[in-house]
Amino acid sequence: MVTGRPIVVAGAGAIGCFVGGRLAAADRRVALLVRPRVKTEIERFGLKLTDFDGAETKLDAGQLALSEDPAIFHSAGIVLVTVKSADTADVADQIAQHAPQDAVIVSLQNGVGNVSVLQERLGGRRVLAGMVPFNVVAMGEGRFHRSSSGDIHLGEDADNTAAALSVPGLTIRASRDITGVQWGKLIINLNNALSALSDMPLAAQLASRDWRRLFADQMAEGLAVLKAAGITPASATPIPPNWMPTLLRLPDMIFNAILGRTMKIDPEARSSMWQDLKQGRKTEIDYLQGAVIALAGKNNVDVPLMRRIAALIKEAETSGEGPPRLSPQQIRGVV
Repeated sequence: MVTGRPIVVAGAGAIGCFVGGRLAAADRRVALLVRPRVKTEIERFGLKLTDFDGAETKLDAGQLALSEDPAIFHSAGIVLVTVKSADTADVADQIAQHAPQDAVIVSLQNGVGNVSVLQERLGGRRVLAGMVPFNVVAMGEGRFHRSSSGDIHLGEDADNTAAALSVPGLTIRASRDITGVQWGKLIINLNNALSALSDMPLAAQLASRDWRRLFADQMAEGLAVLKAAGITPASATPIPPNWMPTLLRLPDMIFNAILGRTMKIDPEARSSMWQDLKQGRKTEIDYLQGAVIALAGKNNVDVPLMRRIAALIKEAETSGEGPPRLSPQQIRGVV
């Protein structure tokens, strides 16, 4: 482990600001590579972290180093990559140019292909895969709100980087099967698109059996693809991914009892893909549904529902009118 040097967050958006803020609140040296808007916001209001359980943490801007210049990597001991998947190659090139050769690079991104991109562009540097199970919403005025529960998982390494990064309010666990965990998270993240298409909070969707059945049917397609490809998804929760479609189809009373014991969700929790459509940004659909659809093609598995959902997200991106507020029936194409 590289000690005594800053932890630099590459691409500090919602997840990056929350994770970096938690580390800074635990007296770690933290630097954020940020966009001008986020830098200005934190300099003006400070950084406020709130949680689904009511916890609040406030940091002054001076407790973090903020920069728009990738030269901020120059003394990094650890680099946490939190950019969107489409930006991975660009940020990798910045890390290669500015970061020390012995810096540990940690991907805390959605999808399953980012580590390969980082490794390809960073030569022999050490790159670790990670998985962030919770949602974070940028609320404005320097506030970032974690709206669901779960611990970050990080690939196991000899230096136990996971334990070195774990702090109060941000538990990070080492995993021997981080690839399986990433695929398990990707299967769950397929529902980001349904949250975006519905314009509904996740908790409200999960309270509706029609929406849960739609979740379940899409997950079942994804799990069939992984089975055909010989990939075993792992779960960061007590519920195995292969059980999820059955669980989601259960009557409301039974489903709610099980969910309440395994996961906490803020009533207003929404997906990052919903945030992207709301703000007119390109989504990560190509790295979520797109990754499964590509794998399905290689293994001759039909995924009609997933293809339709991906097409609807593309239509919403093109229209630029935000989340389209579709019903489960409209998403299925039966209305």
